[in-house]
Amino acid sequence: MISIRPGVRADIPQAFALVTELAVYEKAADQVTNTAQQMADDGFGTNPLFGFLVAEDSDTNQIVGMALYYFRYSTWKGKRLYLEDIIVTESYRGYGIGKLLFDATIDTAHETHCTGMMWQVLDWNAPAIGFYQQFGTRFDDGWTNCHLDF
Repeated sequence: MISIRPGVRADIPQAFALVTELAVYEKAADQVTNTAQQMADDGFGTNPLFGFLVAEDSDTNQIVGMALYYFRYSTWKGKRLYLEDIIVTESYRGYGIGKLLFDATIDTAHETHCTGMMWQVLDWNAPAIGFYQQFGTRFDDGWTNCHLDF
């Protein structure tokens, strides 16, 4: 039995393990500079920078998936929920957990009065693209991601 609930500070070590698993899957493990402690500080300080939902296996009390999000503001659209990552551990994929997390994230966007949701997907990640297509997702062309690292 899988339950979806808001993440709490005590979930951070398991959530960070999922982040690490995702980085390995995306062939970018060497790019992770964040830590579980930093996530705890950033998510549960005076002004939390993100929220997250967890998928928990009630038989094992293990977190097997998560959706991490934050709010951004669009001058054209207003308040938007930005889904940073949705992750399901490999051994639990294919059981509908990603859909449960995605639906719960959509609910969070509605509950917090967002005008919509945004996220990115790697162009080579066919399973993820297929997953998002079932929701009627609009994929943008013509935008290039830009970054400054400090």
